[in-house]
Amino acid sequence: MRMISLQSGSNGNCIYVESGDVRLLFDAGISGSAAEERLAHHGRDIRKVQAVIVSHDHGDHIRSAGIFQRKYGIPLFVTPRTLSAAQGRCNLGVLKEIQHFRSGSALRFGTVAVHTVPTPHDGEDGVIFIVDNGSRRLGIMTDLGHVFSDLGRLIASCDAVLLESNYDPHMLANGPYPKYLKQRIKGPRGHISNREAAELLGPAFGSRLSWARLGHLSEQNNSPEVALRTFQEVCGSSPAVGVASRYAVSDVLEV
Repeated sequence: MRMISLQSGSNGNCIYVESGDVRLLFDAGISGSAAEERLAHHGRDIRKVQAVIVSHDHGDHIRSAGIFQRKYGIPLFVTPRTLSAAQGRCNLGVLKEIQHFRSGSALRFGTVAVHTVPTPHDGEDGVIFIVDNGSRRLGIMTDLGHVFSDLGRLIASCDAVLLESNYDPHMLANGPYPKYLKQRIKGPRGHISNREAAELLGPAFGSRLSWARLGHLSEQNNSPEVALRTFQEVCGSSPAVGVASRYAVSDVLEV
C-alpha cells in the first residue's frame, strides 16, 4: 500500500491511497487542478481513481467533490447526513454518482476494505478511516474532536497513520483568534493538540506502527517545527515521524 498526502490543513485536505489496482482519494478539499497536478508529479493519473470518500461536511474536506466527479468522473462516497449538511455550506453543483454509506460501516474496493469510525468532531456525521488491504493497515485520522475512547487502540492497530496534530496550546492561547474560536478548537468537538497527538503515537510505536505523519496543522496556532519538537519532547527523536504539508504534495509513502 502507498499513501500520498496531496495537502493537509484547514486550507484543504486530500489524501491519495493505492493498493494493487485500487486507487482512492480521501476528502476533496483542494481544487481539481491541484489534485491532478500533484498526483501527476508522482506519475499518477487522477482519472484512474475509483472513489473519493469524504470524512465530514466542512468545506476544507468536501468543497471540490463536485468538480472531482464532473471533471474526472470520480464517484462520491459520503454519508447522507454529511452530504445534506455540506450542501448547505458549499456549492457542490450537480452530483450524479453518489454512493451513501453509514458511519461505522466498512466499504469494499476489490481487496481493500475502508473501515469508517465515527468521531466527536463538530462536523456532521464525521468519520476517520482505516484502510486495510489484508496485510497492512493505514489510518487517516484528522478532525477528531478529542482523544476519544479507543483512539489509542485504533492507532496501535495500524502500520502507518496520518494523525491530526492541530495546535500548540500556548500559540492558540496567545494568538489572534477570537475567544469563541479558541474555545471551539480546544473543546471536546474541535481538534487535538500536538502533545495529545504525541502521547497517542508514543505507545503505538511500541506496537505495530512503523511511521506517522502529523497532519491538519493550524497555520496560526502551530508550525511543523513546533509540532515535531513537541513529539520529540514527549517521545524522543524519530525519523519515522514527519509532517504532512499544508501547501505541498508529500513523497510516496510505503505502508
